[in-house]
Amino acid sequence: MELRIFTEPQQGASYDELLAVARCTEDAGYGAFFRSDHYLKMGAVSGDPGPTDAWTTLAGLARDTSRIRLGTLMTAATFRLPGPLAITVAQVDQMSGGRVELGIGTGWYAEEHTAYGIPFPSLAERFDRLEEQLAVITGLWATPRGETFDHAGRYYPVTDSPALPKPVQDPRPPILLGGMGPKRTPRLAARYADEFNLPFASVEDSVAQFDRVREACAEIGRDPAQLHWSNALVLCCGRDDAEVARRAAAIGREPDELRENGLAGTPAEIVDKIGRYAAIGSQRLYLQVLDLADLDHIELVAAEVMPKL
Repeated sequence: MELRIFTEPQQGASYDELLAVARCTEDAGYGAFFRSDHYLKMGAVSGDPGPTDAWTTLAGLARDTSRIRLGTLMTAATFRLPGPLAITVAQVDQMSGGRVELGIGTGWYAEEHTAYGIPFPSLAERFDRLEEQLAVITGLWATPRGETFDHAGRYYPVTDSPALPKPVQDPRPPILLGGMGPKRTPRLAARYADEFNLPFASVEDSVAQFDRVREACAEIGRDPAQLHWSNALVLCCGRDDAEVARRAAAIGREPDELRENGLAGTPAEIVDKIGRYAAIGSQRLYLQVLDLADLDHIELVAAEVMPKL
């Protein structure tokens, strides 16, 4: 089981604060630093000093870190055109020496779209656009140097593209897809994903959705063992109950609720719950860290949980 750190900077974080978390993540031995891709805060927090762009952040971290992998959970397909996104991800992959991963989804947060003038079509159209984006992005990256790429799409037609630049990673940076959609999500994952991720899902719900993706793989003749399987859970670890309660209060949550729905408790409790996810085939856990000033939290899990996995 690999542990990765996952942040939500739209809740309030500067680049320097994210860099401190990323460097702590790297120094503590985690496998990756991921961030959400949102332009508007959620809930009662102020969101100050305002949103930071996910791929601008990752470009900076590509130069300011040296080992950890870097990525998004999840880039919204509504935010960017597929051709420019393919260029951006390839460039950040080059800047990082081949450490980038692209998590991408339909986009779901209507209010951030209206707050910044971003079109927000129906869910059906967003899935159509995501599918076409995946075809364009993977097609551009897969086109051999010296050849051109064309795509006769409904939303994103491409003609005579030189399909440059190329990422460092071969054949491409890993693509992460995820979510609980029962039909189109598994089909897209079977066709395009290198990793399938479930955010904030119980063990039981994870089993059901992983099985749907495996069935979708079987339908197209793909070995599901080619995918990595992962979950994302909010983290609230403490050396004792008092520390768990303090960290829960800092993010506006209750310890009992977090124990039920997240990854919360003492290191021993957290190791036990991680074991339940490992038993169903989950290979990576993205630990959602919401209090970005609490670097001791990240170091505690690295010291007391990671060696026992």
